Amino acid sequence: MAQTAIITGAGTGVGKASAGGLLDKGWNVVFAGRRTDVLETAVADCGAPGKQTLVHACDVADPAAVDGLFEAAVSRFGRVDLLFNNAGMGAKGATIDEIDPGVWSQVVAVNLTGSFLCARAAFRQMRAQSPQGGRIINNGSISAHAPRPGSAPYTATKHAITGLTRTIALDGRPFDIACGQIDIGNALTEMAMPMTKGVPQADGSIAIEATMDPQHVANAVVHMASLPLEANVLFMTVMATKMPFVGRG
Repeated sequence: MAQTAIITGAGTGVGKASAGGLLDKGWNVVFAGRRTDVLETAVADCGAPGKQTLVHACDVADPAAVDGLFEAAVSRFGRVDLLFNNAGMGAKGATIDEIDPGVWSQVVAVNLTGSFLCARAAFRQMRAQSPQGGRIINNGSISAHAPRPGSAPYTATKHAITGLTRTIALDGRPFDIACGQIDIGNALTEMAMPMTKGVPQADGSIAIEATMDPQHVANAVVHMASLPLEANVLFMTVMATKMPFVGRG
């Protein structure tokens, strides 16, 4: 029986590439995101048969919408074996005194509360299903380790994701629920396009940064997902080799 994955933010970038990688390995994949048209295009681009995929529009910051996502997945495929908590957003760079509280709340709602709500729903389903168990992979970031200038909302949420990952990994032990985190650096998605033109550095300069193909991240996600539940990649960093992270600042 094919395993089933739910991927949030599956319409573009890392989410779309990861969905394609899992589909190639025979998984059922639920493409979740805000816009149905973008998700349907992603499914078409992956060349996936309809019986292997489900498109479900969902605002991850809405508890009822998240519950509906998991109900739809279980109704279609019977169980959930993997959640890739990938949906996220950034904000325009600014020092903390220049950040509007509404922007802070929006980033926290998507990046942190959204990850919590999806992990909560996944944990509940994985605990109840038979055979019990599953895996949750949280999308962290290089920013879970070191901030970029003017990135308080994004960096704070990604540091928080690390705490969420550790707690779920601990609480999931009795139920065969594994939880890990993938920290990504400069995968060339739409969010990372400014890297190719120049972005602020810690010394005040503007510099072009090295990037990498998002497919490398997808390959890592597929590897994490393929492990038996007795093994877990707790933290993995996949980054552009020449990006300024080691020694940043």
